[in-house]
Amino acid sequence: MNHTISTIATVINASTSGNGNTNTAIKNLLIDSRKLSNAETSLFFAIKGERHDGHAYLIDLYEKGVRHFVVSSLPQNNAVFNNSVFLLVKDTLLALQYLCAFHRKQFKIPVIGITGSNGKTIVKEWLYQLMREDKNIVRSPKSFNSQVGVPLSVWQITGENKLGIFEAGISKTQEMSLLEAIIQPTIGLITNIGQAHDENFENQKQKVDEKLKLFVNSEVLIYCKDYLLVHNEITINKAFKDLQVFSWSRKLRSDLLVGRITKGIADTKIQGIYKNDFIQINIPFTDEASIENAIHCWAMLLYLGYENPVIAERMRFLSPIAMRLELKEGINNCSIINDSYNSDLGSLAIALDFLNQQKQHPKKTLILSDILQSGRNEETLYKEVAELIHKKGVSRLIGIGDGISNQTKQFDVEKTFYRSTDEFLKEFNNSFFRDETILLKGARAFGFEAISKIIQQKAHETVLEINLNAIVHNLNYFRAKIKSDTKIMAMVKAFSYGSGSFEIANILQFHRVDFLAVAYADEGIELRKAGITMPIMVMNPEEQSYDSMLQYNLEPEIYSFRVLSLFEETLKRSEHDSDHPIPIHIKLDTGMHRLGFDPDEVNELIVRIKNNKHLTVKSVFSHLAATDESEHDDFTWQQIKRFNEMSEKIKSHFTYPIMKHILNSAGITRFPDAQFDMVRLGIGLYGIGAGTSEQSQLQNVSTLKTSISQIKNIPANETIGYSRKGIATRDIQIATVPIGYADGLSRKLSGGKGKMIVNGKYAPIIGNVCMDMCMIDITDINASENDEVIVFGEAYPITEVAKDVGTIPYEILTNVSRRVKRVYYQE
Repeated sequence: MNHTISTIATVINASTSGNGNTNTAIKNLLIDSRKLSNAETSLFFAIKGERHDGHAYLIDLYEKGVRHFVVSSLPQNNAVFNNSVFLLVKDTLLALQYLCAFHRKQFKIPVIGITGSNGKTIVKEWLYQLMREDKNIVRSPKSFNSQVGVPLSVWQITGENKLGIFEAGISKTQEMSLLEAIIQPTIGLITNIGQAHDENFENQKQKVDEKLKLFVNSEVLIYCKDYLLVHNEITINKAFKDLQVFSWSRKLRSDLLVGRITKGIADTKIQGIYKNDFIQINIPFTDEASIENAIHCWAMLLYLGYENPVIAERMRFLSPIAMRLELKEGINNCSIINDSYNSDLGSLAIALDFLNQQKQHPKKTLILSDILQSGRNEETLYKEVAELIHKKGVSRLIGIGDGISNQTKQFDVEKTFYRSTDEFLKEFNNSFFRDETILLKGARAFGFEAISKIIQQKAHETVLEINLNAIVHNLNYFRAKIKSDTKIMAMVKAFSYGSGSFEIANILQFHRVDFLAVAYADEGIELRKAGITMPIMVMNPEEQSYDSMLQYNLEPEIYSFRVLSLFEETLKRSEHDSDHPIPIHIKLDTGMHRLGFDPDEVNELIVRIKNNKHLTVKSVFSHLAATDESEHDDFTWQQIKRFNEMSEKIKSHFTYPIMKHILNSAGITRFPDAQFDMVRLGIGLYGIGAGTSEQSQLQNVSTLKTSISQIKNIPANETIGYSRKGIATRDIQIATVPIGYADGLSRKLSGGKGKMIVNGKYAPIIGNVCMDMCMIDITDINASENDEVIVFGEAYPITEVAKDVGTIPYEILTNVSRRVKRVYYQE
């Protein structure tokens, strides 16, 4: 059901402006200008956030073909937007929510609303897996459970759907009532109550009260009685006196009484009593979270009237939920995005958006399996898939499965089809892919793991995992600390502090960082070749790289008269057009005494630059020596004062604007009054904070992990490793792991100074660290060969490793060798 602009204006109580068509039927709601797919039938909501204002992207969207906008203020240059319609409201977010609540009311289908501290997305996806054979189900994409995500999820409901499953998440009071009005659940399910967002509630009871507001108009609620706060509130609160409940418990009388739980090696048997009958299910998981999530689903299906033999049969085939998209290096200079656990339209659109964030290759290939059990006519289904692929700019499609192969005429791109994964593998050879980004998107039954294995770049078992969500979280943490008009220069030098260059630059460009900074020109050239178009400053420009810098539009840091003279000579030699002066960044020495112009050189510098019409000063900056050390704060303030005086003197001699910047990551937090026009965000972006308080607010970005190659039992008094430095003081068990100093593991961690984590326990390094491997003591740890080993990560932070080595986190991060495979993931 599509709604016209005139209907939408009435629903959201908007005044209409512009000369566009108000009878256009809207299919797509858009809040992010970077995710446009169908301009003609899209309605853009210009939402204002703490750091972003959608109104800033109206012209950009108009140029891309969007003609319908919901705004809280009309653009000043209204005449530019010919044939457009603006719906003016007080609050664009509320308007989005009102519209989607109206849309929900048009459908009289049962809707399951899910909330809780943990497990919402898993339970939602498993309920979909368990019931998709019987019903046409619409559900939240991934974990779209916020004030914005919920309305966009509900907007997906169509007349074909027979059941809706939506999750709702909150972080503070006064949020759930808004989500309840949008979802309007007829059936409720609350998973559990944990510690998440405790800081925004007076106590756990207030949090429970807020979450239960999702069910004030529901017909029934499924919940676990063992969460006593939840049970007591449902029992006592008069708002729920007419609410039917279906409960389960491991210890209290309930509709489903869970009895013995027996864990095997790879599965779990769960027994229970329902309506005085003994029943059981088996699930292919053994962890406690999965067991609880499965019981929630069990209770839901029993309430809905499913016979237990049917439930038990389907439970056996529950599959893991891929909560993240992984980006890896592939063969022949390809990049691989692995999302090969499920395949449906909602997750396909999300995966294609992630594909489009990758700018390193112009060619984009999609390997797509049949979309199973969609409940839709195949011709209609794959027509929609074909439209989505076209809108998202996919260059080539490789379809695998009978369903998609039967619809080959629908796809107007370069295409190849195979009836099965085995057929593809039999015909595969290394020349299939070269210099392209490949998205693997397949239903689990198609076993795309085999395809992933053959197209990935071969590497040894040690990998550095990079959490792109954490990068974005940390970026937004620092964004919240600076003024709205202060720009951000993100430091991606030294291979992005060991995290990988273009992969990090891609995500920063997507999230609209203003500048990037690299150490050397070759780093900037690599980014340009990978499709990075934003301004890039080169901090250590070398004479031999000046021509390349001009070719690739890189902006040099000028820190001495020698560098200035050499760069001027290059401009003369290249006969550069003076109508397009080259931006430069002037480095001042305010006390660091490493690079930069001294105060007594500023006058000559001004004269030199003013006399050169080929140059324009983009920014003036300096480097603080000790922003993270409070004992040097007086010196830091002296530096800031000196910088302000020197930079203002330079600015006063030029008629165009020149930016000033001096703060690094620690400075952003500790010296907020010195933000000037821009700040330089470095180590903080990668999860290292200035002090324990800030560290707790940042998310871990990098996890270095390996695996056990071999386990040996060593008798007492035997020695281990080179120079016999490791000595068994008793009978011990050791594990050899494939990481050494050639991978970036410091030899200073030898002899027990360092440690790793095996199955949740610390295992000290024993003996000397070797070039390609080392040995760890696992005597008191239950471990097997091929078990995962964490070198550093959230459980053993880089800051702690740095203390063990006697160095700083920068060195630990940047020392991770390039031969260690980087795996990037986005949840």
